Amino acid sequence: MSLNLAVLSRAADEARGLCIDAVHASQSGHLGLPLGCAEMGAVLYGYALKHNPDQPRWINRDYFVLSAGHGSMFLYAWLHLSGYDLPMAEIKRFRQLHSKTPGHPEFMETPGVECTTGPLGQGVANAAGIAMACKMAAARFNTDEHRIFDQHVICLAGDGCLQEGVSAEASAFAGHFGLDNLILIYDSNAVTLDAMAKETQSEDAGMRFRAYGFDVQEIDGQDMQQFLDALNVAKERDNGKPQMIIAHTLIGKGIPEVAGTSKAHGEGGAKYAEAARKGLGLPEEHYFVSGDVREYFAQHKKDLLAEYDRWEKTYSDWRKKNSDKAQMLEDAIAKKVPADLFDKIPNFPNDSKIATRKAGSEVLQPLAQALPFLISGSADLHGSTLNYIKDGGDFTRVTPAGRNIHFGIREHGMCAIMNGVSYHGLLRASGATFLVFTDYCRASIRLAALSHLPNIYIFTHDSIAVGEDGPTHEPVETVSSVRLMPQIDVIRPADPEETVGAFVAAAQRTDGPTLLALTRQVVPVLNGIDVKLRREGVLRGGYIAQKETAKLDLILLSCGSELQHALAAAKELGEGTRVVSMPCFERFARQPESYRAEVLPNECRKRVAIEAGVPEIWSQYVGLDGKIVALHRFGMSAPGNEVMKELGIDAQHVIDAARSLGN
Repeated sequence: MSLNLAVLSRAADEARGLCIDAVHASQSGHLGLPLGCAEMGAVLYGYALKHNPDQPRWINRDYFVLSAGHGSMFLYAWLHLSGYDLPMAEIKRFRQLHSKTPGHPEFMETPGVECTTGPLGQGVANAAGIAMACKMAAARFNTDEHRIFDQHVICLAGDGCLQEGVSAEASAFAGHFGLDNLILIYDSNAVTLDAMAKETQSEDAGMRFRAYGFDVQEIDGQDMQQFLDALNVAKERDNGKPQMIIAHTLIGKGIPEVAGTSKAHGEGGAKYAEAARKGLGLPEEHYFVSGDVREYFAQHKKDLLAEYDRWEKTYSDWRKKNSDKAQMLEDAIAKKVPADLFDKIPNFPNDSKIATRKAGSEVLQPLAQALPFLISGSADLHGSTLNYIKDGGDFTRVTPAGRNIHFGIREHGMCAIMNGVSYHGLLRASGATFLVFTDYCRASIRLAALSHLPNIYIFTHDSIAVGEDGPTHEPVETVSSVRLMPQIDVIRPADPEETVGAFVAAAQRTDGPTLLALTRQVVPVLNGIDVKLRREGVLRGGYIAQKETAKLDLILLSCGSELQHALAAAKELGEGTRVVSMPCFERFARQPESYRAEVLPNECRKRVAIEAGVPEIWSQYVGLDGKIVALHRFGMSAPGNEVMKELGIDAQHVIDAARSLGN
């Protein structure tokens, strides 16, 4: 189908009308980007993007990521016109309860939405992750005869996205690793929410991105032919550089009263809706789409489906000649996890003392063999987090099939890029850093939880036993703070066998992320507890590690490296003492009430918990009658065992707390 600029120009104005009507009706939303970028939307969805509205998750589609997610009506309007399952009724329900058109795009809520891009800048990093995943998929599955992966990732970002630091981390990563399938469109409208952009920025964005390793073009973003020409150049270049198109636009175009000002960013122009609609040549009918625009997009959809059918033929031929690869691809799409993972991981020697980070390294190797699409990255800490996949190779611009990713000192970028890998959907993303740097990653981890992404965070140095590095590196509040986040599992294994359970639990969970909090210091193998019980107990979140041998009188609870202290204390506290390991609160909460009552019977209210962290979250298990041996302060710099003793994280303090409860 040839490009019809006249019809697409009308489509741009009618898309503006849809956005004006939706924002005006809801009295909420952002008009600036949808109106300012309408011509680019018309070219993308009316001509340039390779996609299939009937199969939104087609594995060889071009990805469009709206990093400036507040401009969500831009995306909804074009998805509707393109023939996605987003009827006009949903456009009319913009930002309303249970609609498919929420205030910011949400993954798996709206067909055609690739990422949940709420906080600015996240979409840029997500797009880099998707682009990397596309490179990895092509390296694994394409053959000399058949290219089943041949796609681009196009990201639309604004000034706010580029000002946020996460986009800088991700862009530097994309440039270094030569993600030349990434096209970043910078909607440069010279306006931010509070004021004109010149009040807060003065850098030359083109020079900055050239320094990152991008090719840069600069155009009038409201000239459709210029934009199409720039897009074609960006797609055709094969020089190992990601592409940037700086598109100068007029924010709020179509509403003269606010266009080009900060008032156009939000819904400030909605009050001028009727005058704007007349100025755009729209009739009195609201949510208007003309017959010729409908006809154009209907024909374009037919062309897209014909292109998809041609790909299907290539894919079918590929499958016939590459049955092993085809099975691997099907398993990856289905996120298949072998049922016998425990059998693939040898037991640890009973007499060993080993840090759970080191145990995790040993567990990771057979796990990676069983899960060929598991990839492992680290924020310049492979030597400390020990999560390198042996024989997995490194991901580089010349070895895109490598399974180990060197993210550099870019914790936030790493976690946002991991989200992009998971949005892509074929690979299982894992990444590592020190647990205290969770605070650098929190926005991205939160979005992974919100979007049910199966990321695995292998975070080490989990307590005050980090010691000599001091309180800046001792995450006393971090574990509890992440436990407060919905839809993420936080697992602190107590010994190497619980570490096996933790990694298997993370691998098996495909509907949300898991954070593994691992020790730097060595811990003993708790060989007084059955190996199977330790491994499978982690899957249930909590279990009876040591059962009382007389009438139940006291329950000690703990997790991580402190469980050893609870077990030691139990020996002094009598035969009526039970020890419960609680490596994962979230998994325990998902168990049947009968199981939870079996582990923590209500009739025994005499309870003591110990953890080298803040105490408050343990109250749900200890109650008002119990005691918590924990920390009410930050750590200190000294050898780790001395810090633990100085701050009272030991068996004696558990014993004292239990005895203070009386009979």
